[in-house]
Order: sequence, then structure tokens, then C-alpha cells
Amino acid sequence: MKELIESFYMFTLRQLRFLVALADHLNFSQAAEVCFVTQPTLSSGIKELEAILGVQLFERTKRSVMLTTVGAEIAERARRLLLDAGEITVTAEAHRNPFQGDLRLGAIPTVGPYLIPHALPEIRRAMPEIKLFLREEMTEALIAGLTAGRLDAIVIALPFETGNLQIAPLFEDGYQLASPPDWPAPMGTGRRALEQAKGHLMLLEKGHCLQRHALAAYPGQLSKELDDFAATSLNTLIAMVSEGLGITLLPDLAVAAGVAGESGVRLTPLPDACPRQVVLAWRSGSAREAVFAKLAGILRSYKQMN
Repeated sequence: MKELIESFYMFTLRQLRFLVALADHLNFSQAAEVCFVTQPTLSSGIKELEAILGVQLFERTKRSVMLTTVGAEIAERARRLLLDAGEITVTAEAHRNPFQGDLRLGAIPTVGPYLIPHALPEIRRAMPEIKLFLREEMTEALIAGLTAGRLDAIVIALPFETGNLQIAPLFEDGYQLASPPDWPAPMGTGRRALEQAKGHLMLLEKGHCLQRHALAAYPGQLSKELDDFAATSLNTLIAMVSEGLGITLLPDLAVAAGVAGESGVRLTPLPDACPRQVVLAWRSGSAREAVFAKLAGILRSYKQMN
């Protein structure tokens, strides 16, 4: 038992980082690059870790690298341990000055570019010692990045399963109907306007939460009208609409930011559509909770005034 306890304390966080990097990439060269070390250094660190633990973590051939069953389990535990270790540093820094340092903010593509850059001047005025880094990803990737410690906070839209993340509501985001410029003008607004374009609805491809949220704008109705075409971005959707290929729903936030530009598409308000809920999320118990709460207040106030 004593030898087992002593061996536990013999491996280092550096070796665990090597393990996680290799588990993520299954390529020694790429893992070494991520860890900013040479490939021999990383390989040696993995071998030392296997010797300390007394188990084989990876199966190696000249052409491939594969996690063993126990390697996968230990790699997952190593992720959590590294996250906790990182939180120790963050906690210490946060107690010295929580409003100082880097803030890695993630945002979904249908919110981030239409909100964060516009609110950035106010964020800088309110928190001048915070250096903000913005990354756009799909919701699932953002939550995974937040959970793994790669991101500090994320801006996403609900409904979406968020587990035990801390959530701060920002605002509701409704929709407008975008139709081709040469189509007949919709008679009225809301559901009536949408019913005039049955069978021509185009949305973002699966993976974008906006697709699910847009379908939920009119529960039980839009899924029947969905066209086979799916786009990768709002700009692509707008281009297709402007060419007369169908209609789409655009979030009010994006419309207000000028996403339609000079495309010529006709925009019709949909006041009876169920809006999506835009929120800021972070890990429960984070030492920088005061920073995130203030950021949420800034984003909320910006949206109310614009």
C-alpha cells in the first residue's frame, strides 16, 4: 500500500498533459506540438508514466497510435485532474485581482459576431485590465470546451442541455421572415406571413442550435415546411433567399446588426414567434464568477439600449 501511494505522487502534471494531448490527437508529432516539446520528450514522458503506473496506456505501431481501455479511463481522469490543477492557479489569481488577465469567451456563430464586437468598447471601459479572446463554435463544442477548461465562459442560446453550468440570462431573441425581393409581399405579419410560403423554408444545417430554435419558433408547424436545403451560415442562407430559392428565419439580433446588408431580401416581423433565450454560462464555483456576472450585466444592458 505504501509503495502504491508513493507511486501516485511520482507522476507529474506534465506527464498527464502529455497523456491527454496524445489521447486527443493519437499522433506523437501533433501531441508534442500542442505541448510545445519535442516528439522524443513527449514519447519519453509517456513511457515514464506507463512505468510508474504499471500499465500500458497506448498501443503503438509504425502507422498508428491507439488508447488501451485502461488508457482511455486514465486519460479521462487526467483531464479532470488537470482542470482542477488549473483552477488552483485561477483561484489564486482571482483572489489577487479577478478583473485582471485573459478571458477566453466562446460564442455560437449566430450570436457572437452580432453582439460581442459591438459591446466590446463598453466591456473595455468597464473592465480595462481584462484581455478578451473570442472563439466561435457550435454549442456542443462550446460546452465541452468550457467543461474541459479551454474556455472561461460561453454565450449560447437556450433551450439546450447545460448540465450544472451557471447560467445568467441576457435577452430574448425573436425572428424575422426573410423572403426573396421579387416574391409577393406577405399579407400581414407572424404566422399568416409564414403560411404564404409553405414548402420553401430553408434553415442552417444540423449542428447549429439555431435550426432547432427556429423550428421551435412555431411548434409543430415549421418541421413540415422544411426544405431539403441546409446552409452552413446565415450569410449563405441570405444569399440563397436573395436568389429566389426560398425563405428563412433570421434572428432579430443578426438583423439589427445588418446581416441582410444590401441583399435586397424582404424582412417581415414575426411577433408571435417563440424567441430563443440568449445566456452567458460558466462553470459553477468558478473563482471569477464576479467577472462573469459583470460581463453578463454589460451584455444585457447593451442589448437593452440597442
